[in-house]
Amino acid sequence: MFNKILVANRGEIAVRVLRACREMGVQSVAVYSDADRNALHTRYADEVYGLGGAPASESYLRIDKIMAVAKESGAEAIHPGYGFLAENSDFARACEDNGIVFIGPNSRAIELLGDKIASKKTMRKAKIPVIPGSEGPVAEEEEGRKIVEDIGFPVLIKAAGGGGGKGMRVVREQQDLGSAMKQAMGEANSAFGNPTIFIEKFLESPRHIEFQILADNHGNAIHLFERECSVQRRHQKLIEESPSAIMTPELRARMGEAAVKAVKVSKYNNAGTVEFMVDKDRNFYFLEMNTRLQVEHPVTELITGIDIVKEQFKIAAGEVLSLTQDNISMTGAAVECRISAEDPENNFAPSTGKITELIEPGGIGVRVDSGIYEGFDVPIYYDPLVAKLLVWAPTRKEALVRMTRALGEYMIRGIKTSIPFHRLVMDHPKFIEGDYDTTFIDKVLKKIEYKKQHHDVAAISSVIARILSEKHVRLPKAREGRKTNPWKLSGRKEMMRRG
Repeated sequence: MFNKILVANRGEIAVRVLRACREMGVQSVAVYSDADRNALHTRYADEVYGLGGAPASESYLRIDKIMAVAKESGAEAIHPGYGFLAENSDFARACEDNGIVFIGPNSRAIELLGDKIASKKTMRKAKIPVIPGSEGPVAEEEEGRKIVEDIGFPVLIKAAGGGGGKGMRVVREQQDLGSAMKQAMGEANSAFGNPTIFIEKFLESPRHIEFQILADNHGNAIHLFERECSVQRRHQKLIEESPSAIMTPELRARMGEAAVKAVKVSKYNNAGTVEFMVDKDRNFYFLEMNTRLQVEHPVTELITGIDIVKEQFKIAAGEVLSLTQDNISMTGAAVECRISAEDPENNFAPSTGKITELIEPGGIGVRVDSGIYEGFDVPIYYDPLVAKLLVWAPTRKEALVRMTRALGEYMIRGIKTSIPFHRLVMDHPKFIEGDYDTTFIDKVLKKIEYKKQHHDVAAISSVIARILSEKHVRLPKAREGRKTNPWKLSGRKEMMRRG
């Protein structure tokens, strides 16, 4: 095992990896930008080093600065977390060239699987189901028209070198194809520095299901079952759960086998996720592979009891995978809600500022992975994700009840968060029944429905506060001969203060 690991990330994922270091007795190194000088992850590490400016381009995306810190600190390995440089083959190669272990796949695998066109070609050769579409990049409208004639509308235009919904357009009519291609190329070039696009058949109302995998450097590969992440907004995942409500033992076996095959055919190593789309007839198609630790990896940890980050460390250190497919089992159900600094009532507009009050939920089966604390200033420069709330329970029904309870306990003041949105989802009949797909938010959870439910509550609270203020309501006196608990009294005063 390594003696010292550098964590090249920030926020909750940096804290998550640093905790694994501490539990394994490994010295840790954290890096930070000017905006994160007092961030939570800097308090967990044994050593901390500044990278410079607040924008990621001046700090967390600077390969040269991170490599310099690794050398100065004597770190033997680097864990990239997710985002930033986690799927950057140049970063992995820089580690390889400098004799530093990259805790993730090799640079060749990142390159192959990071290019959606190349990865689909590889999967086709391995006879893994792939969504019908172009077999290479599409640059001209006429070329696009010929492809659409073969597969039919609607189609999805996608960026070859990126994700997160950028460079992506749904086209339903011939007249919109040319303009959509130009828009997608422009957005892809701006976001990823690569204007390359391709076209594939757009699946109506699919489920998005992914399989967590682990592969060592000795040819062994396994999957840790599925996660469903169909609750999405603009192709960004918001809620994840396992097991999937539509999964059957037979379908799980076939998809798991395809996921492991995808790993082996691409000579992939370390942790990763193979993503699939599943249509209404339960046909599944390879979508892409995320060559890193996923945001939602704790969902899998809760149902399997396997610490995925520690397994990453062991694999990167050259150890043979100690787990086999036969000795892994799934127990209970787990759900994750991504808590982001966004205002769901204002089209999820970013919300930054100081955390003035923070109360995290607890109790049996509740896990909070957080990158914030009371008094922390949430910066404007990075992804809005500030924490992840997870629950585990013996059944899905119990897990949803537990999540509803935990969301009700979760209090973050000073900024707007996505907590009210998640409470709305947990209370929705279709989600409770497991009857949802990737169109759930757009078709079912309309903005007007959300506002109607929560504005009424806000209005009632405001009226009650005003009445209490005008009447100067006094706290009840203790009965004669009976003492009032000072904790209860202080609690009543606090409730009166808040209104």
